[in-house]
Amino acid sequence: MQPPQPEQHLITQPHLDAPDDFYEALIETHQGLTPEQSHALNARLVLLLSNHIGALTVLREAFAAARAELPAHSTTTTN
Repeated sequence: MQPPQPEQHLITQPHLDAPDDFYEALIETHQGLTPEQSHALNARLVLLLSNHIGALTVLREAFAAARAELPAHSTTTTN
């Protein structure tokens, strides 16, 4: 078990060393995959990166931020 860490918060400002290279690597990682494989890859990435982050407070901030960016879902249906 790790010693207690100071409270951490989600970094939302640009923070990647090489954002274009990151995006290219992410796209390359998904090349040739079916949609189902791509979704599975994304889920594994979330779990691996969540483990790396480790701090539940930071992860909850990330969940809330990601969800807030989703478009509103319409509950009406057309017949």
